Amino acid sequence: MRSLRSANGLPCEVLSSMLGVAILLAACGVPLRAQSGQDPQASASLGSPLHLQDYAPQASSSAGFLEQCATQSGCSVPAFLVKHIAWTAKSQSTQAWEDRGDEVPRDDGPGQSMEAKTRRPKPMDRNRTIYYKNKLEFGLDVGWLPINIPFVFDFLLGDTYDQSGLKYTLVPVMASLRWHLDDIRGPLILRGNWDVSFTLSATAFPRGPETHYFSYIMGIRRNFVPRRWIVVPYLDGQVGLGLIDAKGPLGVEYAQGQNFTFTLNLGSGLRYNLSPRYAVAVGMHYMHISNLYLSEPRFLNFGINNYGPMVGIDVRVGRHHRD
Repeated sequence: MRSLRSANGLPCEVLSSMLGVAILLAACGVPLRAQSGQDPQASASLGSPLHLQDYAPQASSSAGFLEQCATQSGCSVPAFLVKHIAWTAKSQSTQAWEDRGDEVPRDDGPGQSMEAKTRRPKPMDRNRTIYYKNKLEFGLDVGWLPINIPFVFDFLLGDTYDQSGLKYTLVPVMASLRWHLDDIRGPLILRGNWDVSFTLSATAFPRGPETHYFSYIMGIRRNFVPRRWIVVPYLDGQVGLGLIDAKGPLGVEYAQGQNFTFTLNLGSGLRYNLSPRYAVAVGMHYMHISNLYLSEPRFLNFGINNYGPMVGIDVRVGRHHRD
């Protein structure tokens, strides 16, 4: 229900409080009006007390009225009455905002504009607590790569897209340290950040003449981070070197020609952020192993090229002040 207002715009409840002040002051023997025609400022300079009635016509509300009166050295309003009238004015103002269905503004000081008081804050983009410069993460990824394909960059080497007579299945287990290089930036679908990874990998061979492969690889990943998405696409690439138990020198046809090899890894997928500290990822991963023709001409370089699904978990290392 809207408050009743008097002709000069003041809430009736405030006016009633002011009337009570006047009655109480009169009962205490305090004059209620300055001399007719006398300027209030002049009265103050002459030592005469300034009173509520002198300033009431100049105030647009009870709060403004009190502010004008209380700043004068001769104001004779008791402190407890000042607090009472100020509380009444604040209550009426709050009720008016609620009657209109508006959000009640915070009182952050007299210098704040009404527009600033009523402006609603923008929702926080929680991804900025997940992807930021110099963040460190530990990642553990496990893959199942049963699909054999030709080397994806054969066209750059002038080779045809042929496959050897051997079929492999690879199960890589990768422990990585990820370092985020920058904060989130970029336009539209390119918005995101970069991280680099340093990885130790152990790969088992459930199918194929070789049985295991150990490698060290390094790479870079692009995280595509739309605003306030908790599922984030990524693309990454890694290169490295390692050791395999090559069976080519033992006479196995199409097997690897030497133990020392190089590796190329490409991947893409989706990362789901459980919190600023924990995330899980799922995607597709391609893995290439070969000796870069170092075993030729004695042993041919056939290489291994497999891809399949990979899942992983990422855990932030240490704390960050954005939590």
